[in-house]
Amino acid sequence: MKRDLNVTTLIWCVLFSNLWVNTSAQNADRSTRFLSEMAPPLRMVHDEDPPNILFIIVDDLSTALGAYSDSNNRPHYATVSTPNLDKLASEGILFTNAFAQNPLCNPSRASILSGLRPDTVDVHDTSTWPRHKIGDALRMLPEHFDDHGYFTARVGKVGHSQFEHAISWDESKYALSRDPSQLYHPSSYLPGIDLSEVRDNTWAEGSENGMSRQEIFAAVGGGRGLSLPLTWRATNESPPMTPDGTTATRVIELMAENRDKPFFIAAGLHKPHQPWVGPVEFFNQHPLAEIVLPPIPVSDDGNTPPPATLVLDDDAALSQQQKKQAIAAYHAMVSMVDHHVGRLLKGLEDFGLAESTIVVFTSDHGFHLNEHGGLWRKQFQYDESIRVPLIVRMPDGRNAGTVSDGIVELVDLYPTLMDLASLPDPTHDLEGMSFKPLINRPHSPWKTAAFSASRRMTDSSSSNNPLMTTEGHDGQTIRTARYRYTEWTPLGREGEVLVELYDLQRDPIEYFNIKDDPANADLMAELSDRLATGWQGELPPSAGTLQ
Repeated sequence: MKRDLNVTTLIWCVLFSNLWVNTSAQNADRSTRFLSEMAPPLRMVHDEDPPNILFIIVDDLSTALGAYSDSNNRPHYATVSTPNLDKLASEGILFTNAFAQNPLCNPSRASILSGLRPDTVDVHDTSTWPRHKIGDALRMLPEHFDDHGYFTARVGKVGHSQFEHAISWDESKYALSRDPSQLYHPSSYLPGIDLSEVRDNTWAEGSENGMSRQEIFAAVGGGRGLSLPLTWRATNESPPMTPDGTTATRVIELMAENRDKPFFIAAGLHKPHQPWVGPVEFFNQHPLAEIVLPPIPVSDDGNTPPPATLVLDDDAALSQQQKKQAIAAYHAMVSMVDHHVGRLLKGLEDFGLAESTIVVFTSDHGFHLNEHGGLWRKQFQYDESIRVPLIVRMPDGRNAGTVSDGIVELVDLYPTLMDLASLPDPTHDLEGMSFKPLINRPHSPWKTAAFSASRRMTDSSSSNNPLMTTEGHDGQTIRTARYRYTEWTPLGREGEVLVELYDLQRDPIEYFNIKDDPANADLMAELSDRLATGWQGELPPSAGTLQ
């Protein structure tokens, strides 16, 4: 059903935007003063006292950040603008080799919050209840902090959307709707305005009334699985009134209201997840004339196994200008995330919390931007999917501006934050490892590999890849400093195990699968054995002495 609220919504957004532009600085000063006057006394924190935790997790963010420019080798990332995150990196420790355990929201977040790997929690898709195997008694990351005297809160997406109630918090809130007449903002809804340079293929007659999820799929013919077609809208709304804007505002309020006690507060920013909807001011930072498409290799060996890739027909049908606009729209969302992170960091300063709060910034997994013959989205095992940004800023400024190349995994966050807060171990055995030693000594020898997995269940009728089947494959990856080795095993049936091997020293963008080179036979056997042994075989032997 078409929504008929666009005129009212547009008037409301324009009026608020004008008010925000004219009075934002003045009102920010006033609101900060008022909040400070109403807030409880600031807790004085000494070295032995528990630190606060501000945990910022975003959705679908690759390492397309200015701070990662030296380690990306991807020219289509170059135009992104992230001044606040770059500043955070200059004040903290930036990890260049951080990896997700699964490049899909629900399994990745279930792993982060439980401290267990996706195979252990048995979550591989977006529709599985995160506790279906581990049960209700297991204490998730914020629950463990709550058990030891912390105030805990989340705003926005921290668990997986409809499964937020799988984790208990003292306070748990969704972002406010961008439409004030609606109680909840559906993440896939598209507003009826687009000020971008080039429109996507969902825009048609009637789109000016807004589009529901069903209408978005209908616009590209349907029959394409669960992933949205590439969609974007540049709006004239003000940044604070976007869903992520309301998330940042409420998190700032919570920090002020609870500054008299140790807190663990999670800010779950939804962008740059699809659809790419946000204020035109962020789109304007990324004009199409400055966008380049990912490089294409001079030759392609055609050696990519079918489960490792999936180019959807409606993605392939995008014009070159639309592909550039899609990349620009993604960068616009990254810049919007950066804006709200800047607001959160300013909130810490305004309320006297910066010197008592550990700040962690990361993403649940990465995102593809037309690499590898036209891949978009996630759920692959290329670095664009599994490599994530990770920045940790310590209250004492420890090792500020340092870059660590040590291999870390998102499953390590639970034990690391627990370690930094000097909390006892939870009752369940964690499957990550505290990287506190890397925070103290960023260049120390560390893990020799990370592990990631994908379950590919794609019907061939929705793609131009006729070899994909509904039975699917389980992909298991070991990612070392130099190599990425992946085995794709048929799911629930007999069949050939399909293999990928990439030398990231010679081929950093993973163009050429070298598994058939006879010179790599011994290497293949070694990496296969290490993959079978698993994460326990890749831990640093001297970890206990590096505290």
